[in-house]
Amino acid sequence: MAAVKHRALGWSLGLLALAQLIYGLDINIVYVALPEIGQGLGFSKQSLQWVVSAYMIFCGGFLLLGGRAADLLGHKRMFIFALLLYAVSSLLGGLAWNALVIIIARAIQGVGAAFLFPATLSLINRLFEEGPRRNRALAVWGGAGASGLTIGSLLGGLLTNAFGWEAVFYVNVPLAGIVALVAMFLIPRDESRKRKRRFDMPGAVTVTAGATLLVYVLVQGPEFGWTSPYILVCAILSLTLLAVFAFIQARSVDPLMPLHLFRNRSLVAGVIITFIFMGTFGALPYFLTILFQNVHGYSALNTGLAFIIPSLAIAAGTQLGERLATRLEARSTLLIGTLIGIAGTMLIPVGAHVGSSYLIIVPGLIISGIGQGITWTGMWVAASSGVAKEEQGVASGIASTTLNIGNAVGLALLIAVANSGFQGKTGEALREAIAAGERTAIYLAALGILLGAIVALFLPRKRKI
Repeated sequence: MAAVKHRALGWSLGLLALAQLIYGLDINIVYVALPEIGQGLGFSKQSLQWVVSAYMIFCGGFLLLGGRAADLLGHKRMFIFALLLYAVSSLLGGLAWNALVIIIARAIQGVGAAFLFPATLSLINRLFEEGPRRNRALAVWGGAGASGLTIGSLLGGLLTNAFGWEAVFYVNVPLAGIVALVAMFLIPRDESRKRKRRFDMPGAVTVTAGATLLVYVLVQGPEFGWTSPYILVCAILSLTLLAVFAFIQARSVDPLMPLHLFRNRSLVAGVIITFIFMGTFGALPYFLTILFQNVHGYSALNTGLAFIIPSLAIAAGTQLGERLATRLEARSTLLIGTLIGIAGTMLIPVGAHVGSSYLIIVPGLIISGIGQGITWTGMWVAASSGVAKEEQGVASGIASTTLNIGNAVGLALLIAVANSGFQGKTGEALREAIAAGERTAIYLAALGILLGAIVALFLPRKRKI
């Protein structure tokens, strides 16, 4: 009987990993198709970024709501709902007949991602008890996400070249639809609730609006200018709504985000590390893409191929992270991961020069990728430690919200630094300036990762994960 249950959990984990692969794939698959989307639907150079921004803004804004909805309505129900939302929005994106329709489709995809990510993570944390089994499950889940990022880059280039930009949307329809259908039969049903809980509607409205505006400010700030009256008004409104949300949570009988969760040192440290992770490690793919294409002159397809090595290193790092997390304390695992990541990231700029070969950058990509994988597994293990089953969704939502916001903050700061020396330069001088900006940004990212190592020191020392 135990063997049958173990086999069933194995199939469930495989399905959850496939969902995470779809999530990772969808992040990168659209980037390669952006030029064709712009030409086909009449986007201006300024408005094309909304194909990406609409997804980021709505994903970041709805993550906490998605996590709490998973706790209250059922992890399995929200997992299936999110996948169906993915399928429908992807179909709409492929059928889009003008720019507005595809932006709406991407916004709905972002909402789907905001419900899918915490639901998937919550199911892993519910189905696999804290300790070695959960660590292993998180490593498989993390490795699948890393694979999705690589496959997204490659598949985006292949599909766009062969069938046009519409194919990068259509491919998600059968993938998400099939996973949702199989999940109905394979994922264990949601546990029955012992007491009926109210949905904190005022909290949901204020945090979703506040978080959405905050991500909007972080994404659009560089475009409009940080001192733009429009951006300043949105920032003030965002902070006001988030302050109102905190006030509501402190007084609510059944809050959307129970404040007692922040007494969990492991969760708080894990959440801070997710923010730092995406502001540093998470920003590297953007700068590597610019380096490969604008400095080394790679095509979109060759850029995708160049990402295979770091993606494999990250996937390997997630597996190593599982072994370390099982044998060592959380703080030790995260310290090892961040320090390895710093060493590798410091090596990457050696190859960030005009005329440098790809082989020069490979050692840094491998070492940094292994460090990223170890840190990725360790931070999710830390963020789920000591959290009750009925609150895993909101804990996942909190961590993934900081992940999304951390990426927006890190990119905004590092891009501003990297682009500061471009003015008035053209031709070879511009390429040299881009390379110099890339080196500076990557070195700053490595310095930022050090903050993650410092935060890891505050994790509980005696708790084994």
